[in-house]
Amino acid sequence: MKVEKRRTFLYEPIRLNPPQILALLFLVLVVAGALLLKLPIASEKGVSWIDAFFTAVSAATVTGLVTVDPGSTFTLFGEIVILFLIQVGGLGIMSFALLVVIMLGKRIGIKQRLIMQEALNQPSIGGVIRLVRNLLIFSLSIEAIAVVLLSFRWVPDLGWGKGIYYSIFHTIAAYNNAGFGLWPDNLVRYVGDPTVNLVITLLIITGGIGFTVLVDLWYSKKWKELSLHSRIMIASTLIVNIVSILVFYTFEYNNPLTLGPLSWGEKMWAAYFQGISPRTAGFNTIDIGGMRQDSLLFMIMLMFIGAGSASTGGGIKLTTFIVIIFAVITFLRGKNEVTVLKRTIRSGIILRALAIATISMLLVFTGVMFLAMTEKAPFLTILFEVVSAFGTVGLTMGLTFKLTLFGKIIIICVMFLGKIGPLTLAFSIARPDKSNIRYPDGELFTG
Repeated sequence: MKVEKRRTFLYEPIRLNPPQILALLFLVLVVAGALLLKLPIASEKGVSWIDAFFTAVSAATVTGLVTVDPGSTFTLFGEIVILFLIQVGGLGIMSFALLVVIMLGKRIGIKQRLIMQEALNQPSIGGVIRLVRNLLIFSLSIEAIAVVLLSFRWVPDLGWGKGIYYSIFHTIAAYNNAGFGLWPDNLVRYVGDPTVNLVITLLIITGGIGFTVLVDLWYSKKWKELSLHSRIMIASTLIVNIVSILVFYTFEYNNPLTLGPLSWGEKMWAAYFQGISPRTAGFNTIDIGGMRQDSLLFMIMLMFIGAGSASTGGGIKLTTFIVIIFAVITFLRGKNEVTVLKRTIRSGIILRALAIATISMLLVFTGVMFLAMTEKAPFLTILFEVVSAFGTVGLTMGLTFKLTLFGKIIIICVMFLGKIGPLTLAFSIARPDKSNIRYPDGELFTG
């Protein structure tokens, strides 16, 4: 009688946590997009591998930075690939994957729910599937309405086919806060056009405020019924946008390279558009490279702050910034608990906000340091480029087209890490410490 020996394996199967799975799925999306953009049918005269990957990463991260002009470089097939990457990258690759699973009638397990919880930055897995379903319905409905509105403006100028296509492309790019435009000057030619300004900015605001806020607004009838997160996002978005518009109008009013030559009405529209766009969208109706240094510094701050949590935008997120501001105010007032709108913010949320801001600043610092080594450009231009890439904004002072090979690789890495998020990056690398040991208090001098 033969005794069968038991097999022993020298390795254990690789087990990935939700942040690692998200990062891997996103990497697969980028590689697939780059391979499609490299195909001969995707471009008029062909693009290099680095430009194909740069464009794919920029589209999937809904950034909008480009090393080649999309409108003249890529064919209709290539532009559709870019559009698909923007839509999937903005709404989330897991959202589309779950949509397919739901349509096939399959059951969604706990692991998939945990991944979606991580992707949408939700506190629990309860109601995640309903949120995804509502997210897709709301997003596609809003985009459809915007396409119709823009078609009324562009069909008379461009014809039926091109007018509708341009409306679809710019609607998806705006709602997903990606600064891709099919005109070489982006939207500068429409600096004083009310329809284009209003539709594009409303798409930017709607996509950047966050899916959870949109769902909350749909189901809540009164202001008091909204969650704390929704009320903070709505109020802070309104305040930041108004302040930004006033700042750009004041700083750029007499600038001969931006608002100076425009009429009073065009100045108002330009200040309005540029006050809303920098936080993550990347569209522009004036020459960014011609702006004053104080305006550029203010814009860098807006790009670093970014949009809302669980939105199509990037940055450290507006709520993270608000939590840190209130924590500082609490310290200056000598209080022990951080309160916002008569609600106490847990210490865990404050630590999370500080971790996000710290990791983000380290990432930006590292990107600026390496880009300063590879590029011959002013420091402010380099800082602007890196923050724009990290915040997945897409605005540039003109450096993107001049980047060296290593410069392009650095910006690709910053865009990728900015999209997956600083905490997702940290959780992908770090191992959770489950120790319950409590050490005695120690004194440490700060400040």
